[in-house]
Amino acid sequence: MTTYDPSNWFKALAIHRSDTFRKLWPWLLLLGLYTATVGYVEVQYLHLNKTSFVSNLPVMHSLLGFAISMLLVFRTNTAYDRWWEGRRLWGQLVNVSRNLAIKVAAYLPEDAGTRTFHARLIGIFATELRLHLLSERTRLELDGGSHPEIPDFDRSKHVPAQVAALMHHRAMRLYRDGHISGEQLLALNSDLVQFMDICGACERIKNTPIPWSYSSFIKKFIVIYVATLPFGFVFTLGYIAVPVVMFIFYVLASLELIAEEIEDPFGKDVNDLPMDRLAMTITRNAEEILA
Repeated sequence: MTTYDPSNWFKALAIHRSDTFRKLWPWLLLLGLYTATVGYVEVQYLHLNKTSFVSNLPVMHSLLGFAISMLLVFRTNTAYDRWWEGRRLWGQLVNVSRNLAIKVAAYLPEDAGTRTFHARLIGIFATELRLHLLSERTRLELDGGSHPEIPDFDRSKHVPAQVAALMHHRAMRLYRDGHISGEQLLALNSDLVQFMDICGACERIKNTPIPWSYSSFIKKFIVIYVATLPFGFVFTLGYIAVPVVMFIFYVLASLELIAEEIEDPFGKDVNDLPMDRLAMTITRNAEEILA
């Protein structure tokens, strides 16, 4: 995720790595050539003028403009809601991880083994959840600071669930051995259950994209709308229709591209969530609290 100053207009106007212009410029050039060709054929070859029926096409575009604007607004709002929900879930994971670490530190101030165990697993859960959402099978290396009670995880199964299960089993064992009371077990359990709740909510966003028919219809609508613009605009704008049509396509297509990118916030694109930074924050906070 790119960190930027929203008040810096000069940097915002520059063409950056995530700018949609980088993806669209070949299509913009092709559309400009297409518009110029349509204008030349209509005026120079077919000798059409403002009295022809083709000149009335802008009326259709003005009527459809409202429909396409409403569709794109709904599309971008839906995509942003998914992005913001993902950010809210990872913010919740940060808070839950800190709360669990604080409770373990308060309930077991002298049990260094349990404190180290939870400090490691809290950070491991955040890292494994990130890899799980990225669909990466990269093995998390447990260095010399790992806890002897933390086993190697079965990568063919759901790793975040295995990590959460280890913390649940440890809490139950602490209760059976009399290290924590029933009330303290309930307090720990209220935080532990949220780990998998957050994981499930992230998976719902990841595995349920915008319906294909809806996304496909918007793309077809944009292409047909822009492809028919030159036929009527040539009579009112002349060859100035070339940059006008290119700019209209740039705006409409950019909104769709932005929505495509942010509807899945768990990736490696510039505008995706900084899960690696959040996972490092969780790991560092847990280690500091349980040091």
